[in-house]
Amino acid sequence: MLFSEVLGLPHIKNHLTTTADRGRIPHAQLFVGSHGSGLLPMAIAYSQYILCNNNGQENNTGNTSCNSRFSNLAHPDLHFAFPVATTEQVKSKPISSNFLSSWREFVKEDPYGSLYDWYQKLGIENKQGQIGVDEAQDILKSLSLKSYEGGYKVMLIWMADKMNTAASNKLLKLIEEPPDKTLFILIAEDEEQIIQTIRSRCQILRFPPLPEAVIAEALENYHQADPGNATNIAVQANGSYARALHIMRKDAGDEQFEALFIKWVRTAFKAKGNKASIIDLISWSEEIAGMGRESQKSFLLYCLNFFRQALLLNYNAGNLVYMKMQAADFKLEKFAPFVNDLNILGISKEIEDAIYHIERNGNSRIILTDLSIKLTRLLHKKAA
Repeated sequence: MLFSEVLGLPHIKNHLTTTADRGRIPHAQLFVGSHGSGLLPMAIAYSQYILCNNNGQENNTGNTSCNSRFSNLAHPDLHFAFPVATTEQVKSKPISSNFLSSWREFVKEDPYGSLYDWYQKLGIENKQGQIGVDEAQDILKSLSLKSYEGGYKVMLIWMADKMNTAASNKLLKLIEEPPDKTLFILIAEDEEQIIQTIRSRCQILRFPPLPEAVIAEALENYHQADPGNATNIAVQANGSYARALHIMRKDAGDEQFEALFIKWVRTAFKAKGNKASIIDLISWSEEIAGMGRESQKSFLLYCLNFFRQALLLNYNAGNLVYMKMQAADFKLEKFAPFVNDLNILGISKEIEDAIYHIERNGNSRIILTDLSIKLTRLLHKKAA
């Protein structure tokens, strides 16, 4: 992948190419940001720049055969690790090398794709993948071998925040003191989920959201969107090219999530002093609990974002509101007054706690029912 194929971020491209040209490449780097901002494409382009001795952002001045291998992500000195789980084909001790063909297809199809997109590719969206100790052992084995072309070896760990404690501890010494010309690139959306001892040994590079103009231009150039529609989608994407593509393809799941959210808040609002509505909240919780855990988390993140958008609208920051409602009988303007300074922190905390417990395999039905009952109290708190 070429730097010129990575959207925007000229300052990060310049930083990476300049340090590489000067031979000042940190042995462990942590790329932090949203998947939609281009973490993975940038890491692959950077790896290609180093391994193929390229010069310039078009990556066309180095080793020709090396560059051609990168078109299929098949360079022998480029290693990948990413979250996986058991499937019908791999029934125990799954590691990334079991899924490399699917991984290469995924990256070529959608390099800006999310973790949930990857789980859908593998058919494990009802499970929670991780980078476990078996993966760490495989990484140690891979990096113990000599470089195929005598230069750098690159280990790219995608979604390193999904690496469990056992794997982290096993890799700590290697990341701290790697073999000569070995480069670790860790990619994470939540750096706080990576143990401090690893974070402290990495140079951290934070990726900002992509500008609306960059997203709109990419939609016009690569997907033949008309300028007006491209701009509208870019505003809704909130800095994520991945979300922009989902909106354009109409597969973001927002329409389903919106209907579930509206049903939830309406029922929760009626539940105060109405015992019959509690039954409806329990039924709603059972409906959401029937979804896969990753889908549940995606929905709760959508709800969290919805409440934040309502808060912005309530406090006259409408220029920052990008959500577009599909339901004709639900207006964000009418809902916004119910989200205020007295309840937004409580609502956010309860949703984040629910996500936390779902991630740790808690009983989704109980978690969501508890969240719903708490929401009935929070929605009725009036602004100071």
